[in-house]
Amino acid sequence: MARYGWMMLRENKEFMNKVENHPIFSGATAAEFRSLLDQCELNSYQKHEKVLYAKSPREGLLLILQGVTEVCVQTGSKREDQEVLEVLESGEMIGFSSLADFLGEENAHEEAFTVEVRAVEPAVCLRIPYEVLEARWHDENVRAFVLRQVAARLREIYASLAEQVKLANQWGESDPFIRRVQDLMNEPPLAVREHTPVDEVARTMVEESTSSALVVDQDDCLLGIITEKDLVQRVVSVGGNEKMTAGEIATIDPVTIHRNAYYYEAMSTFLKNGVKHLPVTDGLNPVGMVTLSDLLRKKNRGQFDILQEIESSDEQTLPDVKNAIYSVLHNLIEDEMPTLHTMDVITTLYDRLVRHCVDLAVEEVTAVHGRPPAAFAFFQMGSGGRGEQFLLTDQDHFLVYEEAEVEAEKGKAYFTALGEKITAWLEHAGYKPCDGNMMASFASWRGTITRWQERLRTWGLRATNENILLGHNFLSFRFLYGDDMLADRFKGMVNEQLQSSRIFLYRAAEEEKHNPVPTLDHPIRALFRMKKETIDIKKNALFPLHHSLQILSTKNGMIEGTPKERIDFLLKQGVISEAFADELQFAYEVVLHIRVSQGWAAHQRGESPSSELYFRQMKTRDKEELILALKTIRSLQNQMLASFGMQ
Repeated sequence: MARYGWMMLRENKEFMNKVENHPIFSGATAAEFRSLLDQCELNSYQKHEKVLYAKSPREGLLLILQGVTEVCVQTGSKREDQEVLEVLESGEMIGFSSLADFLGEENAHEEAFTVEVRAVEPAVCLRIPYEVLEARWHDENVRAFVLRQVAARLREIYASLAEQVKLANQWGESDPFIRRVQDLMNEPPLAVREHTPVDEVARTMVEESTSSALVVDQDDCLLGIITEKDLVQRVVSVGGNEKMTAGEIATIDPVTIHRNAYYYEAMSTFLKNGVKHLPVTDGLNPVGMVTLSDLLRKKNRGQFDILQEIESSDEQTLPDVKNAIYSVLHNLIEDEMPTLHTMDVITTLYDRLVRHCVDLAVEEVTAVHGRPPAAFAFFQMGSGGRGEQFLLTDQDHFLVYEEAEVEAEKGKAYFTALGEKITAWLEHAGYKPCDGNMMASFASWRGTITRWQERLRTWGLRATNENILLGHNFLSFRFLYGDDMLADRFKGMVNEQLQSSRIFLYRAAEEEKHNPVPTLDHPIRALFRMKKETIDIKKNALFPLHHSLQILSTKNGMIEGTPKERIDFLLKQGVISEAFADELQFAYEVVLHIRVSQGWAAHQRGESPSSELYFRQMKTRDKEELILALKTIRSLQNQMLASFGMQ
């Protein structure tokens, strides 16, 4: 970096014009301008040279007079582990994020500066200290300029953040969320006794190359934590002496996390408590240490690689994707991950696969018929819609499209072809065609919002068993691809139609009344006495749970959502109690775990999947949990029936 005085600035007419005409200086008199410029500093930077370091004090703004700079954040321990947040060119300014300091706002963060700025090409910058900004703050034009700049930067940051979150979700950056803290922690942690002299603690931390030490008692129970910052603030800065002990300077009762907690729980703990070091415990004893840097640095590439495989797959490689997803499923089951969490992970992968198939279908149809003649939305139903699919099964999906132009032959031809191609690509990926033809390749499962409204009205007026079955499968829908606004309008229409005509929901509830869930007070007691050897886990447990949740939540205004989301909705609406919501979550986990474990075991044996459950193959504890789960589902079914006055 080379520094120059304001004389050089005055000699360079191009630079001088930029500064004189800049909103911060443009309203000043000649004398004021000269005085303000004397307080500024002109610097030049070579290519790749750092303009601001992450730890550099922010004492003003930087005006770029020449060249291009990048604002970066360090994402790992290596120099090259950086991400570019934004690129700034000549005439733009750096430093608006530190205006809170200038305005006197208290900074609660331990490290306020996390980004650095470097020159992409030779650059010249004018450093404008806060004193200059303060001297010009009385000018309304200056304040308006700063406000506009901050507002624009905030808008850009939100847009960038939204894009990063979207990409992270698509490309598997959320994969570490399935990991446990014990997989990420540093062990064993550096631990010292409470009476250990401070100088010994500091020396040990240096020798061990660690930025923290845990303070424990004689039983190795955690008492506190000492960080480098503690040593500086509580010893060095106050002239502490060597007689001080670890217990005297430690932060007592620090925030901790259990070794079995998930990654997302650790991240949440860091953010909520504003700490950077998190002792990992097992009971009262510390077993490791995890830092915020550890969480940001460690990423599991497995899911990332699979999602890349999905996105890059073509006609030849698409069938192989299924096996890659099955591999992830196998690992999650082997690691005994909670079944609902396993389904969340696997559903993310299947969603990407389905969207990719729709992309391929759109590309193929557009090549023949041109661009889509109207906006459209693609929905999944069945186990895929509920987020319960673990093995590729039958296809269940439908299409909705805009009213405009779709009645024309071109529109009909396009969406007919699109429905057929989506079905074909999904079949190529491993999804079997639906035996009941509930797919967008059939005219009865695609259409405009008006056409779908007519179908719903027909199901309500002719609430036969067949239409109720169609309706139940339909009400498990989940929007997966296409136009968001159209999807919202469609969901609004469905909700309005079902609220204005309750006959379908009433008939669906009536049908459930004829199929009660077995409990201890009903046939299940005989079942466990071996008078009957099996129970259909889908027919007697999952379907009643799904149907009751769908009917009850739809009746209260929620027409789309997974079973877990519907339980949460009913709780928030006050339809069910918190205790009953917990019981339902437990029941759902139990029956879904049985379903997944049973289906996966059959798959590994090369057998066709079956929902029949043999009691003689169940452990006593599993039987007891199933009994409780069935009892809870029966209670839900009864509550749903009671809401229609059917008890």
